[in-house]
Amino acid sequence: MTQQQSRLVTVLGAFALGLVVCFGAIYLLIAPGISNGALRTVQIGGPFRLTDQNGKTVTDQDFKGKPFLVFFGFTHCPDVCPTTLFDISEVMKSLGPDASRVGAVFITVDPDRDTQASLKEYLSSFDPHVEGLTGDAAALASVAKEYRVYYKKVPLDGGDYTMDHTAIVYLMDKDGHFVSPFSLKRKPEESAAELRKYL
Repeated sequence: MTQQQSRLVTVLGAFALGLVVCFGAIYLLIAPGISNGALRTVQIGGPFRLTDQNGKTVTDQDFKGKPFLVFFGFTHCPDVCPTTLFDISEVMKSLGPDASRVGAVFITVDPDRDTQASLKEYLSSFDPHVEGLTGDAAALASVAKEYRVYYKKVPLDGGDYTMDHTAIVYLMDKDGHFVSPFSLKRKPEESAAELRKYL
């Protein structure tokens, strides 16, 4: 073996050893985090205490034991919210008798306008299984934070305003744990079939 070949073998050997040491160090740093759950996905959902369209106090515990859908929006929404609630209503109808074993929650991000009375009137156009929830600004901000929901008041001409907000339907399991975003871009029967998997 020539001197140049010997030097090349030494350099390659040192490089390989460096890789082993590097990956070993990374593993030692990461392994405890994995065992402690530190690297799991960010938790979505959590406790809440709000008021429904009938004036009843509702908490997250009221949905324990059944899967439920959660959607954040507001009654003055021109398109996304009514379309989403219509689609959820179609899914609930497709569930038939099983609809009573599933929850569907519409949480407002516009507490100034979405009172109990306005929610009740608004939701009368949708399936009766869809429950509207409102509360004071602090309570709603807390729930939105739990669900990682963005919302912001956007001024309009003439002093009015609209709301910019996250438009995801969250699927939660029987224990109140987040499963995944729930797709409504399919036939209601297909969405109903997915919900039945979590009954």
